[in-house]
Amino acid sequence: MRRFALQLGCALMALAFPLAASATGGGGTPAAMPLPTQKSLHQAKSAGTTARGLTTGALSAAAKAKPGADAALGGDVMRTRFLIGLPRETEFQVFSLANPNRVIVDVSETALQLPPQPDENIAVGLVRNFRAGQSGPGKSRVIIKVTRPVIVESASIVPSADGKGHRLALDIVPVTAPAAAAKATKKAIAKPSFSLGAASVQPPLPVPATRPDRLAERSFKPIIVIDPGHGGHDSGAKKHGAVEKDVVLAFSLMLRDKLEETGRYKVLMTRDTDVFVALDDRRRFAEQHGANLFIAVHADYAQRAAARGATIYSLRENVANSLKRSAKGKVSSNVLSKDEVETMNKVSADGDLAAVRSILADLAGREVGATQERTNVFTRSVIEYMGASTEMRAKPDQQAAFRVLRTAQFPSVLIELAYVTNKQDAALLKSDSWRDKVSDSIMDAIENYFSNQIARLPL
Repeated sequence: MRRFALQLGCALMALAFPLAASATGGGGTPAAMPLPTQKSLHQAKSAGTTARGLTTGALSAAAKAKPGADAALGGDVMRTRFLIGLPRETEFQVFSLANPNRVIVDVSETALQLPPQPDENIAVGLVRNFRAGQSGPGKSRVIIKVTRPVIVESASIVPSADGKGHRLALDIVPVTAPAAAAKATKKAIAKPSFSLGAASVQPPLPVPATRPDRLAERSFKPIIVIDPGHGGHDSGAKKHGAVEKDVVLAFSLMLRDKLEETGRYKVLMTRDTDVFVALDDRRRFAEQHGANLFIAVHADYAQRAAARGATIYSLRENVANSLKRSAKGKVSSNVLSKDEVETMNKVSADGDLAAVRSILADLAGREVGATQERTNVFTRSVIEYMGASTEMRAKPDQQAAFRVLRTAQFPSVLIELAYVTNKQDAALLKSDSWRDKVSDSIMDAIENYFSNQIARLPL
């Protein structure tokens, strides 16, 4: 019973002390630096990422969402400056991430409209390539892929030379030695506050991009089960040359490979070839393997050809409530873990089953609520990051009674990537570059979720 009490305590602490967000700070004007070469930013939607090694800049004027004008990039492998044109001062955040190495810029109340980039790999200084897009109403995100671990040495908004508007200036330098990283980490780290939202710890600039590597050293790796929908004789939706079972499998394999490359997760798939798997078997597979997160991947279908965009489904509230009632009434197997069920069966042989059922029923009911809350947090994370990389439905957060989601042992979502019935969406589903971009964003949502320590981890 101690395990169950600890488990409940853990769940309650996760609700009471979640990780949080919204620290702010400013930066001084960066030192002047020549720009020997410049290349324009390209216009594209960006993937989000985990906010570790975060720098936040807060400036005085709160602007209505207006488009930024241009951007420039220059420097060399020892120091690269990235400039983003803005209509006025506004709030921004800059943070770095390793595996792969990236710098992410979030700008508030500004809809960036950056000129297209003709070359996918611009290779200027430390920057390999980058993309930009809208991360929400009036909010923009730029994701910069860099050639090596870096820190953002300075970040501030300065007036443009012509007096028209402002520029967000980032000076990016490499982490060339352990000493450099140690020097950077000597900066005061803000004490984290807590919240159940999708925001993350925000220590001030600079923090080395290699800091997230520490996660790879942990002995425990969260188990993520990816469930590509349909398969075998069940092709799913078909239209405009896109076959659901094929496009979701290709996407899921790409996501699996990216997660495994980080070394931080154990990733299992309900199918990795063109085979049929029954719905209940998919859920049971995740339960039997002790999943910490379950992601079903599908493509949508609609009678209206104009319907397009991604949707994230979680378990309908009334179904979740029925699970809770079932838990209190009979301690159903899809609420308790395998270990808990085995323990209950052992105790029943000693004649204490009634007392055990009463205690476990209460714990199971609470577990349903805690799991549903974790599902909601992960759903918000996916919507935030995925929304920066692809089209989303007007109301992407939906609920349904899908059988694969009917469990309380772990957070679970079903992601409809896009509509096969829409020509534009169907073309995206078949595009390797689109799958790469969107799988990046879902990976970043997963990183954000687990870095915030809200997932169910073993005791």
